[in-house]
Amino acid sequence: MTTTLDAVTFGEAMMLLVADRPGPLEDATSFYKRTAGAETNVAIGLARLGLRVGWASRLGTDMMGRYLIKALAGEGVDCSQVSLANGQSTGFMIKGQVLDGSDPPVEYHRQGSAASRMDASDIDETWLLSARHLHATGVFPALSANTLGVARQSMDLMQAAGRTVSFDPNLRPTLWATPELMRESINDLATRADWVLPGLEEGRFLTGETTAEGIARFYLKRGAQLVVVKLGSEGAYFDGEGGSGHVPGFPVQKVVDTVGAGDGFAVGLISALLAGESVPAAVRRGAWIGARAVQVLGDTEGLPTAAELQAADL
Repeated sequence: MTTTLDAVTFGEAMMLLVADRPGPLEDATSFYKRTAGAETNVAIGLARLGLRVGWASRLGTDMMGRYLIKALAGEGVDCSQVSLANGQSTGFMIKGQVLDGSDPPVEYHRQGSAASRMDASDIDETWLLSARHLHATGVFPALSANTLGVARQSMDLMQAAGRTVSFDPNLRPTLWATPELMRESINDLATRADWVLPGLEEGRFLTGETTAEGIARFYLKRGAQLVVVKLGSEGAYFDGEGGSGHVPGFPVQKVVDTVGAGDGFAVGLISALLAGESVPAAVRRGAWIGARAVQVLGDTEGLPTAAELQAADL
């Protein structure tokens, strides 16, 4: 089959309201409207770099759903597999601001959302297999038993067809019934991926290993071709068929918002590997975009264009 898309992803997009000043969320009176969602952050980032990207989801017919599909389509993302469901709601989240570089306060309002009701019928195999690559995260499968099944099926279909699959655990403990179920489900999904991208603390929880090297070995033994362990400001450690190593982080003058850094890292890594770059170069690009992401207020403002990437010689 001829591929017409470079990458696709399944996931829930949410309307994001960001407080315009620091302090408790209940004290905020004005908010900035943005898009949010781990998978859509990656889709937007890849599209800005000139890749042909598709996103599959389900939204409500409410204002938030209309806003999200307009925003994603405006970024150049193929939204042909996004359905609008009457009587179902679109998820949204509210995020505060902090001044000390810590994680900002976040409230999610997504229970029973349209995206959580997606099932196998939402997978268009022809569309899915028209892509070279699938990016999956641990957020979408955490929404419901249905979405967990969709995640497994889409990853299996892509691997069976010889496409590459990346997986970011992106742990959301509040979405899982128990920590044990989260660990079991996430590790099961990781066995269906070629490139596994845990953060250090995520990896420790999921594998029981304490070091980046141990975390990488855990997933390599279970079938991954490449494992990249994100180390925050320290950069990232990688291990796989092409060897292992450490790529240092990029200096950041001021951390504004840590949310979205991992998605930015995935954008850099995936775009570089799909372009045939070496693993160290891909990890370096990921670290650079991740560093940009923490210096802006929203989830996607720091995602670069192709021209910005070229100017940075990355």
